[in-house]
Amino acid sequence: METRRISGNEAVALGALRAGVKVAVGYPGTPSTGALTRMLAIQPEGVHVEWSTNEKVALEIATGAAWAGQRALCTMKMSGLNVAYDSLISIAYSGTVGGLVIYVADDPGVSAGMAEQDSRGFAALADMPMLEPATVTDAYEIMPFAFDLSEEIGGPVFVRLVTATANSLAPVQMLPRLDVPERESVLIRDIARFTKAGSAICMTQHRELIARLARAGQIIAERKINRLHLSEQTGGRPGLGIIAAGAVASYLAEGLEIAAGYGLAPAAAGAGPQAISTLEVVGVHPFPQEEAAALMRHCDTILVLEELEPHLEKSLYVTARQSGFAGRIIGKLDGTFSRIGEYNVSHVVRGIAVALGLEIPAAAFQGRREAEALAAQRPITVCAGCPHRGTYMAINQAIRKLRYKRDDVMVTGDIGCTILGMNPPFNTVWTEISMGASISLAQGYVHGGIETPVIATIGDSTFFHAGIPGLINAVQHQVPLTLIIMDNGWTSMTGMQVNPGTADERQGAGDRRLDIAQIVPALGVDHFFQVDPFDFADTAATIQRALTLPGVKVVLARQECVMPVLRRDERPGVVRVVAENCNLCKLCITVTGCPAISLAEGTIEIDPLLCYGCGLCVDVCNRDAIEFERRLG
Repeated sequence: METRRISGNEAVALGALRAGVKVAVGYPGTPSTGALTRMLAIQPEGVHVEWSTNEKVALEIATGAAWAGQRALCTMKMSGLNVAYDSLISIAYSGTVGGLVIYVADDPGVSAGMAEQDSRGFAALADMPMLEPATVTDAYEIMPFAFDLSEEIGGPVFVRLVTATANSLAPVQMLPRLDVPERESVLIRDIARFTKAGSAICMTQHRELIARLARAGQIIAERKINRLHLSEQTGGRPGLGIIAAGAVASYLAEGLEIAAGYGLAPAAAGAGPQAISTLEVVGVHPFPQEEAAALMRHCDTILVLEELEPHLEKSLYVTARQSGFAGRIIGKLDGTFSRIGEYNVSHVVRGIAVALGLEIPAAAFQGRREAEALAAQRPITVCAGCPHRGTYMAINQAIRKLRYKRDDVMVTGDIGCTILGMNPPFNTVWTEISMGASISLAQGYVHGGIETPVIATIGDSTFFHAGIPGLINAVQHQVPLTLIIMDNGWTSMTGMQVNPGTADERQGAGDRRLDIAQIVPALGVDHFFQVDPFDFADTAATIQRALTLPGVKVVLARQECVMPVLRRDERPGVVRVVAENCNLCKLCITVTGCPAISLAEGTIEIDPLLCYGCGLCVDVCNRDAIEFERRLG
């Protein structure tokens, strides 16, 4: 059989295809984006794959397919689950006909931004089973089981990865497609199941939901999805038990090896005078009570290794109470570990040392500490040639021209590349909450009595995702604010996925574009302007004017994302340095922050490989030390 080197995200996609998924939908969000990206690249025959407007819409599409008897996959990051949960809880109550799997990727350590959210809590809230594979191979192999489980219990199932697993690469043996026959779509008219019209209906659905979760626990136990390894006790010593879930479970072998090398543990789990037993939990919800009870009967100390919230640990305390376990439990609740950040192999070793009452030798992680010390800080900024750079510069210019200080004017921010305006040299954007919140938050500042202009900024994909309702609210209630929509035509921060506003020729087959320039005026805003952010003077003047006008003003700053343009080799022009005119005032660097510009001997230097040719540096230079030549054709 073929072996491929794939990521955890790709493993989810390929595993779902192997399981006969018919509909795969989602919204891009790091670290989950790679799953649907891989499916779109494959374009599997007979499978509908799309990036939906937002996660709620995606989940509802997947649910419709599952209620019609087909297998459906919905993908999102943890923040997107917040958006989808409004529908998810109702869907969980109704259950499903075909298999419905919701893939969510959490981000311990906050590599990709937003809250360090633990989605296992949503599984508990919705009484839904959740599977969490520890490795890339596990992710590939668990997907068919997830669909089978969903259909056996008649309800949706979560599959959760974290950043480390979603982005890890590993060789995986590709298995043949399962024999899942083509299914005829079904129409089931069942008001008592698919509506919430009445308390009796809702309570009956709730009772059935709880029963489905219990059945899921039985199936997970029967299939031995959770891996329990009990050591051979010697010398009458019960030994140490370790419960680990998700990515942390994949560090167990290495952690035990390091611990053994420093005399903290036997050379291998399952043998020795201080033997170690392990429970690797894949079915993180419902809690594997029987396996945990078996571990506690075998061990007098239990070490719990799980990232973020102590979900397993809390459940373990309940099981310990029920089973009369009088031993020690080590984890977050006793203060050994923190609820913040991601785990690595050092947590395994530290936990073993604490459990055994031993000191970790100083040399144990010297190499890791030296490597971390060598890591350089990386400032987060927009790409060279990003059109948002011109918009930030223009906002700052407009504020100055109106004789306000930077701290006098609130500029609310939103999710995506546009939030990078919070960083130097712009220092423009003040806030970030969730998709679309910039517009509503700005209204709150106005109602809160702020008398200086209030500006909301948002990207095009985010506007389609959740910004439109906030703008409608501003128009209805006539809230005086200025909204700047930075339209670069793509969902760029997550890898240039298409969105409803992407140009027609870039859309998928049969799809069409929705033009923000037509949508916004149709909503009844008081003033609407469209600008090219590479035209610095006009953009700054337009924003300045908008800030002085009454009512709801919208400025659409439109210029395509630099990355797709570069891939098509369509740079707008070439920028050159006139060294004899340069006095090293550095305005081109301090105002634009463009990474293509650097200092050279007696002048500045522009890297031709990085430079996009937007010409913004020409606009800020006061000495004609930079010239722009527009590219023909």
